[in-house]
Amino acid sequence: MGTDARVVLVHDWLTGTRGGEKCLEPLCRRWPKARLYTLFHKKGTVPPAVEALDVRPSVLNRLPRVERYYRFLLPLMPFAAGWRVRDADLVVSLSHAVAKSARAEPGVPHVCYCFTPMRYAWHMKDAYFRKTGFFGRMKAKAVDLLLSRIREWDRRTAARVTHFVAISGTVRDRIRDCYDRDAAVIYPPVDTDFYTPTGEPREDFYLVVSALAPYKRFDLAIDACTKLGKKLVVIGSGQHEHKLRASAGPNVHFLGWQPDEVIRDHLRRARALLFPGEEDFGIVPLEAQACGCPVIGFARGGLTETVLALGASDAPTGVFFEEQSAGAAAEAIERFERAADRFDPRAARRNAVLFRKDRFESELFALLDAARGGALAPDVRKAA
Repeated sequence: MGTDARVVLVHDWLTGTRGGEKCLEPLCRRWPKARLYTLFHKKGTVPPAVEALDVRPSVLNRLPRVERYYRFLLPLMPFAAGWRVRDADLVVSLSHAVAKSARAEPGVPHVCYCFTPMRYAWHMKDAYFRKTGFFGRMKAKAVDLLLSRIREWDRRTAARVTHFVAISGTVRDRIRDCYDRDAAVIYPPVDTDFYTPTGEPREDFYLVVSALAPYKRFDLAIDACTKLGKKLVVIGSGQHEHKLRASAGPNVHFLGWQPDEVIRDHLRRARALLFPGEEDFGIVPLEAQACGCPVIGFARGGLTETVLALGASDAPTGVFFEEQSAGAAAEAIERFERAADRFDPRAARRNAVLFRKDRFESELFALLDAARGGALAPDVRKAA
């Protein structure tokens, strides 16, 4: 068996190309004969380098049209995961849900590139399972019981990982809180060769780019722009799209899912990117900065590690708001407009280049090679 085939990759699911898949792609290019385990695989939705691997989805993938409702199968995911990996000398899981539960054989390093501990069960459960009304509270009790069991399983399976790597300092802290483990920090890759500025004047609209999930709080961006009478362009799709469309006024334009070329074009022209959610890291704000586009966002999570805030930097690349409300977002937009001459596209570009792809690959592959070669001792220490 070739050396590539003795590397096993594990990813939660392959149903579209988002930040996690952009992190997986370089590993697939380096080890094109690796096995790739996942819960769900919708063919044709991930980069060719990923599709080319020996992809092995779980039994849940046999359900008809499962890509439409797979998130509702959360209670079944722990049973379908926990892959027993044989004939491998390195296991790499990329996980925000169940991938880290893969079982390597004794003595085989299992490195988890952790996007976050399972957010459904830990720090963002209220954003996914809102408690409203009598039946909502009754349902919430059942949800709380389910999530407590999943948290126990999640914490227990963390012991199968020999080395944790976090995508940000924010996620490193969550790993400490949830698993009582230390983690290295390696920031995800940003394609600064593709996302580039044009030098053309910016147009009078704000932009949202993302999967439209409830926790991302794009309702705040819509409400803030409606309050101020600002044009807002929304690129993305997801389970929250219907509610967002229903609440939007004529100033909000939904473009749905768009290819990267269209996203880049809008990042080159938008006045600023709005990012009102608390993200684990957030690649889109860096793609925006790579195009010279400022960022207006909530001052929590990974955004605080990737944007230089007005008032805290001589060369700011964005504006933060401290309260997650439409009013605070609107005030931040007004503050941004008053200080528009402070934002230099060249400063934004310089900041984004620090997170370029070759930096990610050199850091991550050095760590993986050290773990595979036995030069990196298993990190079973508890966090300080």
